Amino acid sequence: MKSALVFCGANTGNHPLYAETAREVGQQLAQRDIRLIYGAGKVGLMGEVAEGALQAGGEVIGVIPFFLRKAEVCHEGLSHLYVVDSMHERKIKMAQLSDAVIVLPGGYGTMDEV
Repeated sequence: MKSALVFCGANTGNHPLYAETAREVGQQLAQRDIRLIYGAGKVGLMGEVAEGALQAGGEVIGVIPFFLRKAEVCHEGLSHLYVVDSMHERKIKMAQLSDAVIVLPGGYGTMDEV
């Protein structure tokens, strides 16, 4: 396995353990030389998983629709960023880039992606 897609929330949730776990998932992927594919957010659990991977020297690829990038929720320090036209295209691109899927806590958006 070369890449894992992580679906998770753009919020950190109600317990600090969620953010700690997201960061640890990112770190573990990087330490195993598994590329992180995710929704490109800099906030919430998405930001935590990306920072964990980046700080551990991992490759992090984000996929974000243009309207969310424009809303300034995009992590601009990623290894690679794909900007697409819609949420539907985002899900397709993330699936094309990944070998596996990990789901962390999230809301309706995370449920829709899964």
